[in-house]
Amino acid sequence: MLANFLIGLREGLEAGLIVGILVAYLSKLGRRDVLPRLWFGIGFAIVLSLGVGAILTWGPYGLSFQAQEILGGTLSILAVALVTWMIFWMGNHARGLKHDLQSKLDVALTGAASGIVVLGFLSVGREGIETALFVWATVNSSGDAGIATIGAVLGIITAVAISYLIYRGLIRINLSRFFTWTGLFLILVAAGVFAYGIGDLQEAGVIPGWGQPAYSLAGAIPPSSWYGTLLGGVFNFTPEPTWAQVIGWVGYATVVTALFLRQVFTRTAPAAPAPSAPTALRTPEAALADSGAAPRSA
Repeated sequence: MLANFLIGLREGLEAGLIVGILVAYLSKLGRRDVLPRLWFGIGFAIVLSLGVGAILTWGPYGLSFQAQEILGGTLSILAVALVTWMIFWMGNHARGLKHDLQSKLDVALTGAASGIVVLGFLSVGREGIETALFVWATVNSSGDAGIATIGAVLGIITAVAISYLIYRGLIRINLSRFFTWTGLFLILVAAGVFAYGIGDLQEAGVIPGWGQPAYSLAGAIPPSSWYGTLLGGVFNFTPEPTWAQVIGWVGYATVVTALFLRQVFTRTAPAAPAPSAPTALRTPEAALADSGAAPRSA
């Protein structure tokens, strides 16, 4: 549940910041008349994300066991690739996010009305599909769909509330630090999903070595114990992994963590911020600029 809560929180907060920037910019330009088009695109993105989740949940039931394992393993690895890309993308583009979105919105406003719909759809749809795929991968590996879904929904609801408070200028958080720590945590979660995907492909015969565990920790960490269940639900821990799963987990966690920490520590320090207006006079645009558009370095 914790892993899916953080997935929903992180992805929801990214989407919420993007929506807040777009709405604030349209309000600043005096173009609130095009907000319904933006909301239509956002709504369509949400419906598509839910549709992807439904297809992933109920679609594979008509397949053979081997086909289900191949599909499950492939989608798990794809989910890991997407969440890894998301972690690094946010680190590289967080500072220029506000400017990029405003530039795209300027172009959309000069074109056809469909441009606003497309911008809203693309801005939120990517986050929604990533969330649906990664939550499905963690549910598929843990087997507890109800608790995992509740965790993701709670994370999204929390993200919506935080995004609204940031938009209204009621709170300020260090988003750079938030994305750094959640990024490190999600790397460990993704490593477990990656190992699980390898196990699925081994079970389907695509990768050899299934049924030959590298070691057994079942005596020290019984899968039925509360801590074994917790480790399995959050990090996809398995007490008897194969060598391919061990190599995959260690290789992914080592390489991605090293690259991520390098990105964090080499991030260019921002210039000294200009004096801000008193809290009572702060506008949504100012709040987003401080909290969403240019997060401070961790």
